[in-house]
Amino acid sequence: MMAPMATSAGCLLLLFLVQPWAGAGADKEAVVCAETACYTAHRGKLSANEAQEHCSQNGGNLASVKTEEEAQHIQRALDKLLKSELLETRMGKFWIGLQREKGKCWDPDVPLRGFSWLAGAENTSYTNWFKEPKNSCIFKRCVSIMLDLSLPAQARPLPKWSEGICGSPGSPGSNIEGFVCKFSFKGMCRPLALGGPGEVNYTTPFQSTSSSLEAVPFASVANVACEDEDSTVHYFLCTEKEPDVFIWDNSGPLCVRSEYRCNFNNGGCQQDCFEGGDGSFRCGCRPGFRLLDDLVSCVSRNPCSSNPCVGVATCHSEPYGKSYTCLCPEGLQLDPSGHHCIDVDECESGSVCSQDCINTIGSFRCHCWVGYEPIDVDQVTCEDVDECARNLSHCAQGCMNTKGSFYCTCQKGYVLEKDSNLCLDVDECDKAEGTQPCDDLCINTQGSFLCGCRPGWELASDRVSCIMNSTESPGILAGPSQRDMGDKEGSMSSATVPSPTKDSKLTSKVTPSTRRPSRPPKVRTSPAAVETLAPTGSSNHWMEPSTHYPTATTGDEESTGGHVVAKHSDEGTKGQKMLLFYILGSVVAILLLLALVLGLLFYFKRRAKREEITKKNPQSTTDSYSWVPGRAEKRTKENNYR
Repeated sequence: MMAPMATSAGCLLLLFLVQPWAGAGADKEAVVCAETACYTAHRGKLSANEAQEHCSQNGGNLASVKTEEEAQHIQRALDKLLKSELLETRMGKFWIGLQREKGKCWDPDVPLRGFSWLAGAENTSYTNWFKEPKNSCIFKRCVSIMLDLSLPAQARPLPKWSEGICGSPGSPGSNIEGFVCKFSFKGMCRPLALGGPGEVNYTTPFQSTSSSLEAVPFASVANVACEDEDSTVHYFLCTEKEPDVFIWDNSGPLCVRSEYRCNFNNGGCQQDCFEGGDGSFRCGCRPGFRLLDDLVSCVSRNPCSSNPCVGVATCHSEPYGKSYTCLCPEGLQLDPSGHHCIDVDECESGSVCSQDCINTIGSFRCHCWVGYEPIDVDQVTCEDVDECARNLSHCAQGCMNTKGSFYCTCQKGYVLEKDSNLCLDVDECDKAEGTQPCDDLCINTQGSFLCGCRPGWELASDRVSCIMNSTESPGILAGPSQRDMGDKEGSMSSATVPSPTKDSKLTSKVTPSTRRPSRPPKVRTSPAAVETLAPTGSSNHWMEPSTHYPTATTGDEESTGGHVVAKHSDEGTKGQKMLLFYILGSVVAILLLLALVLGLLFYFKRRAKREEITKKNPQSTTDSYSWVPGRAEKRTKENNYR
């Protein structure tokens, strides 16, 4: 926003001195002022950066086009610049202040597609794209407006937006003809109306000179030259007389001549002109309006009559009708100018929602996190969802609820599969998982394991350790079998075995001798091997199920072939292979023996049958020969040499 100009003679003289420079460039620019901004259209093949620098030197920026009204103002400035000249059939482009920096990508979800207005201007929903911008992030992109230069000004539609490369010094880009600047102000004065023949030229704060402005920006200087005053020039300044009331610092109509009075340009009055009997006249205002201090302009007694508030803002008149206030709907607030309404971000306070807050235009909405649900209609307050209680977890075994989520659990003997809700059995007999829980044989089961002992051994009371079988035949093991708990190598307890010796009388007898047979190493086997340990006698033992960890269990034991087995988990493969080898070897040997016996029986039976037939039908010696039929003898010639 431009600062007000001083009214001193020095400032007026400075503006006057720079006026010829502005006039010299008038043929290359055109000015249109409306509401609170002025738009200048310039001809010149410059890059976007060079054009922005030219605008900023005078306090402006490349133009923003936020509404259709702004687009119309810019089109009028371009029409004045190009006047009525027609160029060859082609499109001309003029830079505006919409750009997308390098590294910022195309965003199809917003109207400006990721572009932003220069100088931090607020992004709006109005757009007029010629075609969708390119989805590029690696180069800076700039926007220009396109004009069909082959059409007359009155036939041209609102200019479309086209994005492309921003150009460089000496290479502005394809079909670039110029640029449009925008300058914003606090307010505007109405153009000066002369009461007699004369000429008015306006010099704006952005150093443009024009004699035909529909609104004159605040702090502009007007040069007035009347016809009857030779070379006399009067200077007037547009000032802010009251808040939001801008008038010229003069009093009374200008260039007034008695012979014209109210007949020339309504005496220079904005509304009514009243003539006196002595040839004089004065300005007046209609009902509901009052005359300002310049004795020419009129202002409404209701300050809201001029619709100073923009958009959804409503105007509220202050007492005595000298001022007004713009009011905004709930959820919106006034911008710094006091005339527009902008959105209030309720989510900035961080206290309106218990979890996520999503701001909307004029309002907001709350949202609960995943794993939570609202307890009210507006979702302001959220509570945890118990997925376990509602059977939403789909866990295979156990479920544990947490804040906003849950996790699955498994029973003893199982472990949770990675990235899954399934439980996998723990193979306690696998040495890779740790030390085997069983002293000898170990068989894994679902959720647990079995412990067992090989022939000649039986389970101890802890259902894990193996001790010698006390029921074994004395010919194999003599004496009671007991576990040596102090033997770290896991050997068997001592057993008495008979050993033949000779006494002094050379007679043989048996004397007891002691030996400690070693206990077999720990073996891991499979549940299928349990079937091979079926009971075949009263001196053998079954496996018994145990808990997940090697703890003592209860249950009756049975004998089977001298194998003592108990319930536990973890098994070694060596014992299993040996046991299967013994069984398969025995089966093969039995089958071979049966085959041999059957073969012998068949042979002897057949031989006996042949001998019986021979006795019944004795044969002669000639039965073994084959007789040949006789042939007639031939008569031969007598031998002459006989």
